[in-house]
Amino acid sequence: MLNKLSRLLDQAGISLTDHQKNLLVAYVDMLNKWNKAYNLTSVRDPNEMLVRHILDSIVVAPHLQGTRFIDVGTGPGLPGVPLSIVRPESHFTLLDSLGKRVRFLRQVQHELALTNITPVQSRVEAFPAEPPFDGVISRAFASLKDMVEWCHHLPGEKGCFYALKGQLPEEEIASLPSAFRVDEVVKLQVPQLEGERHLVVIKPNKI
Repeated sequence: MLNKLSRLLDQAGISLTDHQKNLLVAYVDMLNKWNKAYNLTSVRDPNEMLVRHILDSIVVAPHLQGTRFIDVGTGPGLPGVPLSIVRPESHFTLLDSLGKRVRFLRQVQHELALTNITPVQSRVEAFPAEPPFDGVISRAFASLKDMVEWCHHLPGEKGCFYALKGQLPEEEIASLPSAFRVDEVVKLQVPQLEGERHLVVIKPNKI
């Protein structure tokens, strides 16, 4: 697993410490183990998790601005946990409404000694952003319109929404409320992943 991860990182041009690589592999081990009882992800093969969960999450890291982020609808911690490992200087609130996922995340926090994540069980609409966040991240959470409407209270004055998508969601972009605009679209390169991946960065329009 460690060798495969190292090869994938090389192909993606990402440089990590041995400690970070070991943490990512330990997280995949936990995800694989808990998945059998908790059904946290449809991906069953740990080697596939390295591509579809780990690499797919961390390729976003260079595009994040700021240090305080919230991962809405995080599920088993994606992309928040891998991002917290590769960006130890940032803090990630991991928000999910399902108790079993949050229990898993608390165990990850404990076993991997991750001091820069905070798992929270809550619906996003009911979660107060105090203080507000630099970035609101989602992966396979909702349409862009739903994301900005449900999470509009979470980013600070200079905060952004970061939506991880597959194919470029042109219809979703077209139906964004007028109070928001697409600031940037980044085509992501994920080694050994079939299909396209895009990061859509959205900002509120200033009045």
